[in-house]
Amino acid sequence: MGLLLTDDEKMLQESAEGFFADKSPVSQLRALRDDCDANGYSKELWAEMAEMGFTGVLVSEENGGFDMGFMAAGLVAEQMGRNLSASPFLSTSVLAATALKHAGDDVAAKMLPQIVSGNMTVSLAVDEGAKHNPDGIEMTANPSGNGFKLSGKKSMVVDGHVADQVIVAAQTESGLTLFVVPADASGLDTERTIMVDSRNAARMNFEDVEVTGEQVLGEVGKGAEILTAVLNAGRAVLAAEMLGASSHVFEATNEYLKERKQFGKIIGEFQALQHRLAHLYCELELARTAVYAALTALDKNPKSAGPFVSMAKAKLGSVAKLAALEAVQLHGGMGMTDELDIGLYLKRIRVAQELLGDASFHMYQINK
Repeated sequence: MGLLLTDDEKMLQESAEGFFADKSPVSQLRALRDDCDANGYSKELWAEMAEMGFTGVLVSEENGGFDMGFMAAGLVAEQMGRNLSASPFLSTSVLAATALKHAGDDVAAKMLPQIVSGNMTVSLAVDEGAKHNPDGIEMTANPSGNGFKLSGKKSMVVDGHVADQVIVAAQTESGLTLFVVPADASGLDTERTIMVDSRNAARMNFEDVEVTGEQVLGEVGKGAEILTAVLNAGRAVLAAEMLGASSHVFEATNEYLKERKQFGKIIGEFQALQHRLAHLYCELELARTAVYAALTALDKNPKSAGPFVSMAKAKLGSVAKLAALEAVQLHGGMGMTDELDIGLYLKRIRVAQELLGDASFHMYQINK
């Protein structure tokens, strides 16, 4: 499996690096947090991301996208991770776009161009408890007229409070099915939850929410295969985001150790600290290989990509946490303050490692 970037991917990487560093640095996240922004992200930034083509990297050309693949999506997410850039990219351009692309029906043809243009945000409602458990979905979709009535609760719906549409996983008599539900549907109650990383998710309560057969993604009872593909896409891209975040805190810590003096000596000269940074560097290089392998597997043979994706999500969940904790410790007392950005990276990493399955969840997937 080749893990080298193509010329187009290198150009995209450079473009994303400059764009997010300039348009969406960490200071923007601070401003969103301090202002208690109603959206939790900048709509102006989202519009500019659409102009740059980032919103359509997973969408086919016939639906207005660029169809560059999961490696491209991961490269964008990696740069977002380096800058803690907040946007609906994961929920809309990765999870929803993958679901719609696999469904391949009239609903997708209507929605995908809207996603590419940045005019529509879509969330995925899967989990129902405190931990990620796609095999434990209990929400019901009972037959009603020419459609269904959805009843149940969903938690950790990323960007659910600002979504125009919600892709919902529910159990029918025939099995798991995915539905597209307008966010303002009658009987749907949405509660915004601000997470520790200053991002947003939502709790959703469905009480006999009516949907028609036209709102089914794919076929009734055959949503499990689509959902697996969607979750794998999100997990790999989340791993790429954590790679970007952890790489940044490593570099920031390395620079700090070259400048900070103690007892008249630069602390980076202490061998014990050098050992810690060397260990972290090696872990990050292994993590990068795992992420690129997962993204490549999704592009080459998505049906067998599951183990690669779980390996990447598990590895990054552990390595990114280590990188952030080491950064906090090696910055000393300042690392615990809000004056430095290190704590913001730690918070985002802790949330990202839980989303769509933590390291324990994915190690189980590999070993079962």
